[in-house]
Amino acid sequence: MSIDARIAELGLVLPPPPKPGGNYVPFRIGGGLLFLSGVLARGADGASIAGVVGAELSVDQAYQLARQCGLILLSNMKLALGSLDRIDTMMKVFGMIRATPDFGQQAAVINGCTDLFVEVFGDAGRPARSAVGMGSLPGGGAVEIEAIAFIR
Repeated sequence: MSIDARIAELGLVLPPPPKPGGNYVPFRIGGGLLFLSGVLARGADGASIAGVVGAELSVDQAYQLARQCGLILLSNMKLALGSLDRIDTMMKVFGMIRATPDFGQQAAVINGCTDLFVEVFGDAGRPARSAVGMGSLPGGGAVEIEAIAFIR
């Protein structure tokens, strides 16, 4: 089954890839790897979804934002490669959560992205991973995630 068919079977819709908000590109390819710039969860108007996890946002809400970041990353992968079938393995996910200083559930939040990757790619979607708390993110965003994929 193609990855596009798998995405349809899961009832997922990939959002349009966002345009970079600064002097960078959404991806680079080198050495058989696809490096994806960090993406923020976005609302229907395209603006980043702001908030502080552990204060204004719950773990469950932030999990959904991380899942949305994963969908945006999938859109950028497709833009970069033409087909998600070219993804061999998700190698690394780096998740950043704007959170209160005492928040300690970063891993539970970033599971929103990595759970999605496993749903889409199977075990090849299970990456090495970091999940860290931040005092701030661009635009007041609540969750930002970047990734590296091995390509065919």
